[in-house]
Amino acid sequence: MPSALQRMRAMEASLSKAGRAYPDCAAMATNLRTMAYNSEEQLRAQSHQVSHLVHLAAGTISKGLHCLSMQLTSRYFGLRPEQRELPKKSRTRRADLYHLAIFSDNILACSVVIKSAVSSSADPSKLVIHVVTDSLNFPAMTMWFLMNPPRPASVHVASTEDFAWLPVDFGSQLRRSVGVNPRFVSPLNHLRFYLPQIFPFLGKVLLLDHDVVVRKDLRPLWRVNLKGKVNGAVETCGGGSSPSLRLESFVDLSDPALAGAFDPKSCPWAFGMNIFDLDQWRRRGLTEVYQKWLQLAAERTSWKAGTLPLGLLTFYNHTRPLARRWHLLGLGRGADGAARADVERAAVIHYDGSLKPWLEVAVPRYRGYWARFVDYGHPLLRQCNIHE
Repeated sequence: MPSALQRMRAMEASLSKAGRAYPDCAAMATNLRTMAYNSEEQLRAQSHQVSHLVHLAAGTISKGLHCLSMQLTSRYFGLRPEQRELPKKSRTRRADLYHLAIFSDNILACSVVIKSAVSSSADPSKLVIHVVTDSLNFPAMTMWFLMNPPRPASVHVASTEDFAWLPVDFGSQLRRSVGVNPRFVSPLNHLRFYLPQIFPFLGKVLLLDHDVVVRKDLRPLWRVNLKGKVNGAVETCGGGSSPSLRLESFVDLSDPALAGAFDPKSCPWAFGMNIFDLDQWRRRGLTEVYQKWLQLAAERTSWKAGTLPLGLLTFYNHTRPLARRWHLLGLGRGADGAARADVERAAVIHYDGSLKPWLEVAVPRYRGYWARFVDYGHPLLRQCNIHE
């Protein structure tokens, strides 16, 4: 075993050799730090670019979906006027049936929501699904369900042009209030705040976003006692991927018009699967409350109101929490968004986020839950190169 003196001499020799090989250690350390910094900057820039491209993809219609819409529109205008009527029209106003509402311009997404809801229902003959779309996509949306009726359920397609009571400057008002993000400016997103006017003949309606898949029978939601509240929704604090988010995370409550009126630590809830008591909504005038907050956002530079912040304000103290099993979020945010056991247990799974299941950037482990409701052998889907 070498002595301490021998070990010291060996160390001196190693240091001497290193000194001859690297005469300027300080300069080398500086170079290494510079290289590390440059690598971090490149990684950060690439991460921002990936994020931007994902968001761009999420907000852009794919060639396949555009092709599908064009093919369906052409077929629709090839029909005689009497052939353009969807069947079972009289059922769409019956208050004794279960009514679901979807606001969307995405034909394929709507078809999945409806097909999954029908297949999951114990009595689909009592389901009525209302699809509200814009005037541009109305012919294609109608044609799809003429060709593919969701029997035995009923489907009704409405256009934004059907609502003469909408403010004339509704679109421009949205642009002033919520900025230029098309996801927030879309009137289809904001029409959910006009549900009582859209369905004056209904007492309750279930709102579904177009990026969800229904896995359980939803009819029990109509029997949930909302205890005088307007909105039944799943809360998003105390669990999930963002347990720390509170109302103050979505709305600038330092604004003098908001300060003191809301508890900043109150628990937010999710849009995407909501049961609404429209009678209570009408009694409390909540559409007018929404319009007030929308106007406030247009006048302020401190905060811009998307649909969720506006919803949190409009339905503040008017929301009844639902059991978490009714609505599971996170499937469009990344591979760690939701556990398989939670997905299997949930009544509705939600691809909220940018990684939508109809996009190539979708999370593979979650996409199958959505894809099983798409008939990729459909002639129009094959013609438009829409494949799994």
